[in-house]
Amino acid sequence: MRVAPGGTIGILGGGQLGRMLAQAAADLQFRTLIFCPEENSPASQVADDTIIAAYKDEAALRNFAGRCDVITYEFENIPLQTVNFLTADRPGRPQGANGREVSVQPAAEALRTGQNRLTEKTFLNGIGVPTAPFAAIQLLDDLIAEVPLLGFPCVLKTQRGGYDGKGQAMIRSADDIGTAHRDLMGQPAIVEGFIEFTRELSIICARGTNGAIAFFPLVENEHRHHILHKTTAPAPNVSEALARRAEDMARRIAEGLDYVGILAVELFETVDGALLVNEIAPRVHNSGHWSIEGAKTSQFENHIRAICGLPLGPVDPVRPSVMTNLIGDDVDDLSAWQNRDDAVIHLYGKDEVRAGRKMGHVTEVV
Repeated sequence: MRVAPGGTIGILGGGQLGRMLAQAAADLQFRTLIFCPEENSPASQVADDTIIAAYKDEAALRNFAGRCDVITYEFENIPLQTVNFLTADRPGRPQGANGREVSVQPAAEALRTGQNRLTEKTFLNGIGVPTAPFAAIQLLDDLIAEVPLLGFPCVLKTQRGGYDGKGQAMIRSADDIGTAHRDLMGQPAIVEGFIEFTRELSIICARGTNGAIAFFPLVENEHRHHILHKTTAPAPNVSEALARRAEDMARRIAEGLDYVGILAVELFETVDGALLVNEIAPRVHNSGHWSIEGAKTSQFENHIRAICGLPLGPVDPVRPSVMTNLIGDDVDDLSAWQNRDDAVIHLYGKDEVRAGRKMGHVTEVV
């Protein structure tokens, strides 16, 4: 289905990714309607309108669907129940604008896969995409049995939820096993073998409703305290063979999920030159923010193009870029950035500064 300019794009979620999607949509002459539980969300500050309601409020979701030509989401913790309610083939399914069945892109299967680490890694291995070795954990006895097979160190992670290092516990010796399991409070988990990597990379691809696909260049990511600190785009010292391997992985994932929109694939480059997928993100991604200034078409514009059935824009970098996140009180002193001609500051409109919270980002362009 093609959405013509002037149509309305519904966005589930009101965070900074929704904000930048709404800004890109406006540039393409689309209207945006945010659906989120929070008042004065970053996205609602720039969108045309907002519905403030719980994600499982069916009456509000029907109203939302009836005002939209297509719906997307800006983070992967939207309840799967919400997308299923909007799209499941059943009597009484909500109708979109002009009485058509509403389309949610990316579709529910991508959301289901991206929300659960066990589902995600099982899917990846099933399509021939390598990951760290892993095992499912339900009980402490499972962990006691699996850790010796993976070796020390290894990482215990909740299957669902958790980001920026949350929901994870490192196991460095047998003494850590019980503590790690208690820290996750008995939640279903996976344990992963620890990967000796030389750097963290990511690749972002855009896939249209017609199956056309485009790859942004590989970028290199630096994390601090498990939060993305800096992205260098394009990543330095990337061979043609390495780039093609990353693109092949992203293509398999996108096609395996029949994906529409922007998909991010986070990667480890190991000491022996292999690439392993750490995780996927079925949405626009922090490591793609550089593309607003640094690529011919940003990840946000190409997501809007993809879900609306428009041709994808070119993704070639127009200049090398470095994106730095503004975390917590980094946002309180911008003078070092404001005096530079090569730096573009993006603030997210969040009204409370908290430690570890992403308040904005800066892109340096060369």
